[in-house]
Amino acid sequence: MNFVPKQLFLTKGKGVHKEKLVSFEMALRDAGIAEFNLVRVSSIFPPNCKIITKKTGLAKLHCGQVVFCVMSEQAVREKNRLVAASVGISLPKDPATHGYLSEHHSYGETEQEAGDYAEDLAAEMLATTHGISVDSNLHWDARKEIWKMQDKIVKTMNITQSAVGKRDLWTTVIASAVLIL
Repeated sequence: MNFVPKQLFLTKGKGVHKEKLVSFEMALRDAGIAEFNLVRVSSIFPPNCKIITKKTGLAKLHCGQVVFCVMSEQAVREKNRLVAASVGISLPKDPATHGYLSEHHSYGETEQEAGDYAEDLAAEMLATTHGISVDSNLHWDARKEIWKMQDKIVKTMNITQSAVGKRDLWTTVIASAVLIL
């Protein structure tokens, strides 16, 4: 059996509950993926894989199905503490080669900051597989332009969820790239 996914979709969610596990479940429900048996995998964007809409992807899956995903998760039980979970994507110019997915989860970062960081991680991993090295002290936008000028990375993106914690309640955020076999 060939386990190389041909499609993937992106989703995110947040959940709040007095129990940490239930807040995670609520985040999965918000993301639309609670009814699957999720198996976390590492960070390779498969060759010739297409990004599809969440609606199209969910229609291809069945309740109880084992589903592979790259997932970032963060939880907090502290009033006013900002949490974020992000999956970054870096796609190669040649779709027959692999790209990268990155998971980033943080405290105190906005959705924009966490998303940019996750994209940067994915782009750096892809760039280094092509022998492209860029000073990590440069601002993200500068590195992004250098990588794109090297003509190896065609696109970067992210899916990010952030939330502010509540007193005496768990707040969980997730972001996920769901792989379709």
